Amino acid sequence: MISLGKLLAACLNIIIRNGVANPGNIKAAQELTTVRDILRFAVSCFNDAGLFFGHGSDNAHDEAAYLILHTLNLPLDTLEPYLDAKLLQSEKEEVLAVLERRAVEHIPAAYLTHQAWQGDFDFYVDERVIVPRSFIYELLGDNLTPWIEHPELVHRALDLCTGSGCLAIQMAHHYPAAEIDAVDLSLDALEVAAINIEDYGLEDRINLIHTDLFEGLEGTYDLIVSNPPYVDAESVDMLPDEYLHEPELALGSGEDGLDATRQILLHAAKCLNPKGVLLVEIGHNRDVLEAAYPELPFTWLETSGGDGFVFLLTREQLLGLE
Repeated sequence: MISLGKLLAACLNIIIRNGVANPGNIKAAQELTTVRDILRFAVSCFNDAGLFFGHGSDNAHDEAAYLILHTLNLPLDTLEPYLDAKLLQSEKEEVLAVLERRAVEHIPAAYLTHQAWQGDFDFYVDERVIVPRSFIYELLGDNLTPWIEHPELVHRALDLCTGSGCLAIQMAHHYPAAEIDAVDLSLDALEVAAINIEDYGLEDRINLIHTDLFEGLEGTYDLIVSNPPYVDAESVDMLPDEYLHEPELALGSGEDGLDATRQILLHAAKCLNPKGVLLVEIGHNRDVLEAAYPELPFTWLETSGGDGFVFLLTREQLLGLE
């Protein structure tokens, strides 16, 4: 039987603060019976543990509900009918074991379920890749008009720092005529990307390449996208525990967070077709980037997070750096 000791310990101070620390209450926690009971218990534990929610859910309730439903193999968008369902002892033990790992070890939920969403697409993930959360997917397809007049005009595309392969797969969806190169410096990440590409049946359209950004690439592209590492050194040192489970290689990028972006700006023009477009996500570094490149006419695209996270440049605009 899986011990609930660690999970109970994480929540014990809640009970103490509420003035109900007695053997009967602790026994009650051990005897949770319904989904509703476990959901309430999990939310209290998550809040008390000071978890950070930045990998899908943005609050303790939604994350707890997701982990419970996923573990029980229930529809992820249907909670209400199951709230008062009683769990078998084996089911309760399995659910509480998952919740314990989230509360005690601060492991992102996506790594516990090996599943993450980006828009309507779901992907396999583990600790070899960061959890997908790029704004770039929102901009693909018709949203890039007028820079790309028709999706059918994209014949070759490049995803730099592909990680789990999520953006490459979403480009394949939006640009049905495109052959896509997906590049990463991490062999571990490329192994995860291969799983996702196979899951979507895109082995014939997406080429996985182990290299450092543009090094060794041949030919030119109609569209280049990148969600590179962009966290500055100071912020890396202050990241919540959840981010420490992600590969450091995919997060930090030098003192100001722009080391990878500088290389992309330096070499992108020679890899773009005459009407080619570059899209790059840079986190909260807009002011730093614009100060470093006052000569570049960045176009900042509107996303669900605002207009300061993803920039667009054309090949013609990039040529000014050469």
